Amino acid sequence: MKTKEVHIRISDKRFRKLKNYATLKEKTVTQIIEDYIDRLPNTETDDSSATPLPLNPTD
Repeated sequence: MKTKEVHIRISDKRFRKLKNYATLKEKTVTQIIEDYIDRLPNTETDDSSATPLPLNPTD
């Protein structure tokens, strides 16, 4: 399986909350994040006429 790296900035408080939750569930932080991503609806479509989202959400 090919993997990608994602770097995010979160507060110390949120990181501790995430780390504690992962420990409680006996999982890694990566596994917790992947579990939540897997719950997202599939937004892939074959419709090439869809309008792409802007790269910068403030645009």
